Amino acid sequence: MHEVDFSETDLTEAVLEQCDLIGAIFQNSILEKTDFRTAFNFSFDPELNRMKKAKFSLQGIAGLLHKYQIEIEN
Repeated sequence: MHEVDFSETDLTEAVLEQCDLIGAIFQNSILEKTDFRTAFNFSFDPELNRMKKAKFSLQGIAGLLHKYQIEIEN
């Protein structure tokens, strides 16, 4: 799912299983209860999307913090 534009898309309760989301755009998207636990290479701003009860793996959290340009180490 490279470079897919999910802007203003309702992905409520979607399961993005093993999806490579490199370059995907999430802006004004509804991501409530969306399951990103096995998705990878995503990066988007949580402040620009509705994400209540969305699910992420620990390693996927870095994709939500990209805008802050911080370094996360294991």
